[in-house]
Amino acid sequence: MSVKIRLQRRGRKKKPFYHIVVADARAPRDGRFIEKIGTYNPMTKPATIDLDRDKAYDWLMNGAQPTDTARAILRFKGVLYKKHLMRGVAKGALTEAAAEEKYQAWIAEKEAKVEARVAQSKEERLAFHAAVNGTPKKMAKAVEAPEERSELLDSVEEEAAEPASETSALDAAITEAAADAGVEVSTPKAEAPAPTPEPEAEPVVEETPAPEAPAAEEAAAPATETAADDLKMIEGIGPKIEELLHNADIKTFAQLSTTEASAIKQILSDAGGRFSTHDPTTWPQQAKMAADGEWDKLKVWQDELDGGKVVEKDDSPEA
Repeated sequence: MSVKIRLQRRGRKKKPFYHIVVADARAPRDGRFIEKIGTYNPMTKPATIDLDRDKAYDWLMNGAQPTDTARAILRFKGVLYKKHLMRGVAKGALTEAAAEEKYQAWIAEKEAKVEARVAQSKEERLAFHAAVNGTPKKMAKAVEAPEERSELLDSVEEEAAEPASETSALDAAITEAAADAGVEVSTPKAEAPAPTPEPEAEPVVEETPAPEAPAAEEAAAPATETAADDLKMIEGIGPKIEELLHNADIKTFAQLSTTEASAIKQILSDAGGRFSTHDPTTWPQQAKMAADGEWDKLKVWQDELDGGKVVEKDDSPEA
């Protein structure tokens, strides 16, 4: 009997998940198998591989033939490297203790690289979510608007003060020239305009910010409003259902997490049609994870859901 180490497909449409099994070569791909030795999830970044190295090595040494993909997985997890070292032990090239030491060192180095890649992927994911959930442009303008207005008022005050100083200097020059020429200059007329602008200039400077205050408050008001989250990131919620939730004043993950599933079901039932067939049981819990930033945990759970519903596990006995 020919025995193969191969992948057995699980998961749902467009979200594959594989079991690494040892099976008879004549059995169907997703049919009966002899033993399950690991799992392979290509949907994560990087791909997640959980393999029992000892069982895989034993089956490999007993003559089981891996498929191309299974061979790549065995090479990545170090099973083929262990086989290479054990062949060296059999030929007397090195001792079994030295081979085991090299094997463990190789495994430690490989696991460190995988952990570094996982950490890098997590940082990239956090940066992506920070970019997606950043401050909207309208809010940024509303926050910056009061500062721009204050700078504009300062510039207006400086420009208003400059002509007054220039006028007083010009009046002094004219008076001095007239005195040298022996011409009389009526000082009351020259001095009369000087005091009048001063009391008028003060209320102008004080009153100009008054009409701007309501506009600043109106411009800053949108900054206090809560930005809506992308509710479509919840498994089972599409664009139409998101619109229904927005109409019900449920726009953020936090609001959805505090809403009872029965209340959400009532909203879907009131919409009628195909909306009433959806099951929102897991939506508040998914929204709670999203609101708390637990995206990795949410992703793992969503891989186990089917359209937002919990899938019952198949406990049928394995051959």
